[in-house]
Amino acid sequence: MKLMEDRLNRANKMRKMCSRCIMDTSAINIRFDENGVCNYCKEFLNRSGSMLNESAAVKEERLLRLVKKVKEVGKGKPYDCIVGVSGGVDSSWALVKVVELGLRPLAVHMDNGWNSELAQNNIANLINALGVDLYTHVIDWDEYRNLMQAFFDAHVIDVELLYDNAMLAVNYQMADKLNLKHILAGTNQSTEGMEIPSNWNWYKKDKKNIKAIAKQFGSVKISSFPAIGTIDYLKYDLIKKIKWISFLDNLEYHKESSLKHLEAHFGYKRYPYKHYESIFTRFYQGYILPEKFEVDKRKVHLSTLIISGQISRKQAIEIIEEIPYASKQELEDDKEYFLKKMGWTKKDLEQYIKHQNVEHSVYGTEIKIIQNLSRIKRQLKKIF
Repeated sequence: MKLMEDRLNRANKMRKMCSRCIMDTSAINIRFDENGVCNYCKEFLNRSGSMLNESAAVKEERLLRLVKKVKEVGKGKPYDCIVGVSGGVDSSWALVKVVELGLRPLAVHMDNGWNSELAQNNIANLINALGVDLYTHVIDWDEYRNLMQAFFDAHVIDVELLYDNAMLAVNYQMADKLNLKHILAGTNQSTEGMEIPSNWNWYKKDKKNIKAIAKQFGSVKISSFPAIGTIDYLKYDLIKKIKWISFLDNLEYHKESSLKHLEAHFGYKRYPYKHYESIFTRFYQGYILPEKFEVDKRKVHLSTLIISGQISRKQAIEIIEEIPYASKQELEDDKEYFLKKMGWTKKDLEQYIKHQNVEHSVYGTEIKIIQNLSRIKRQLKKIF
């Protein structure tokens, strides 16, 4: 474990780091100006700076308009909106505020077999205290494990494409089934608005990529796994008018104060880093990404918090110098859990880590659809 810590520190010291955030040359296409400021935090500020600096009055006015519309559209229905919940702070806070504002949400959770006990307790405490209904979509474990194994065998970086795609799909499918037009999500600019480097993950609505990898590696049959592709999304958005709304962007959202409120009033227990409510996600982000792909996602998460004024750059640097786990023992415990759950040996894991990485684009992908749509959008902007 000491070897991992030393390697992380050496790698961080060898890379050039932004003088304003902590993004560094591990991110593809990073550029620095004459003051050492990177293009990632510049782009984030250009795109979201006005929203981050909005007055409380402007946010409240927009929030009240949204709440009024959701109530009107949902009138006469058992629920007026969907709120996806993972057990993380963002989605938990979104659910709390939605209920406080008098809306009638259906909480939706996607269970892929990797929920931590802590996450399950956090969700249960919220649901019980708020008195809302919860729908949980459970993916058959053998099916999900086989899909994960196919992604491991493919040696692509974004194994979490499976979770993220299924989560999106479940929310849209439930909204469609119940004829609801608003998904009020915990996604937001304040804590996750900075663009993730394209070499750190993959396009989240790439159903074709999932199916191609599943077919090539083990001919995995997709049954209980909900999936969403670009065309599916466009149907939901443009034809069925179901809107994914980053709800927390309409509030004065500060992560630390929200955590303290959740802890004080809902028995909430926090996680060491973003998205660590899932056992696999924390093992993936805390071990697989740094070891196999030399990627530390904490850099983009912490950089977002720096630019949005929620932590200092000094604090972020101190955090990044530590291993991406609460403790070395917890990492070892998760490693053992992962091996047992996936049916791997330690040698299997070692061989996987050492194997050459492969781009998602080697397999079937919907990226060309996105590129064509983006090109059409740019052309229309020039015309209109």
